[in-house]
Amino acid sequence: MVRRRPMNHSVLVIRSTVTSTSTTPASSNFPSAYPSEDESEIAALKKPFPFLSLPSELRNKVYSLVFASAPEIIDLDPDTFSHINRQRLFALFRVSRQLSHESIHHFFSTHTFRLFPIYPGRYFKTKRPLLCRLPAKYRSSITSLDLRLGPGWNNPPEGWVVNQALGLVDCVNVRALKVFVECDTSDDMYEGYRKFDGFYELFCAELLESVLKAVPTIQVVELDAWSAVKRNGKMISGLGEVISKFEKVVAWGPERGWNQESDQVWLDALLLHRAGKLTKNAVVFPRRDTLVHKEAQ
Repeated sequence: MVRRRPMNHSVLVIRSTVTSTSTTPASSNFPSAYPSEDESEIAALKKPFPFLSLPSELRNKVYSLVFASAPEIIDLDPDTFSHINRQRLFALFRVSRQLSHESIHHFFSTHTFRLFPIYPGRYFKTKRPLLCRLPAKYRSSITSLDLRLGPGWNNPPEGWVVNQALGLVDCVNVRALKVFVECDTSDDMYEGYRKFDGFYELFCAELLESVLKAVPTIQVVELDAWSAVKRNGKMISGLGEVISKFEKVVAWGPERGWNQESDQVWLDALLLHRAGKLTKNAVVFPRRDTLVHKEAQ
């Protein structure tokens, strides 16, 4: 017979030596329905900034910063459009209707757009200049145009013509035309290279006249040139007669430095022709019939 040992029924008590000071209920282990401070800050950062609630002056300053890297004169130039695409300058055009309207108007009203391209190759010879490729609503915001004279002086491209396809009829807000002259082919150094005497000067004068006819809203014509171009040469004089014919205000660009001479030229012409009532631009570029009439008196 096997004897069984009596079992010890004593209770084993385990005392914890760690005392908890936390008063947080056990339910805190579950996520709260209320966001924490960190979550509130993150949500505030993700909230869209009310840009359109800013005053228009501040929005225009932002647009200026966005488009600051774009060239001052926009031409049909692959480098220009590569830069625009790389910097995504036109991204604002696709944000919303109001942002699109404001950013488009700001860009096209604060930059100068070249009438005829001067980039060598197929762009220079194209029959569809930059203005032809722009939508009419873009052209209506343009305030300044550029006309570069000199490239192709012995054989101007066929596309350098003012016609309906150019879209100048839509440029209703243009106020300034910048004309830059690279060369005066009436100079003796062009002897034997030009088609005939006065060919390019006549071409440029007729081109300028066509532009002024097509855009009657132009108020100021800014003339500038390289240092080799003389102010009293046939090129500038011919352009001046056209400007005087349309009674536009003449301004002088910064490159040639003629603006520093204008006051003295105006004073000399005033004393010579006794034209006290004429404005500075009318005296600098007097119409021939006006001078003949004054000399006859």
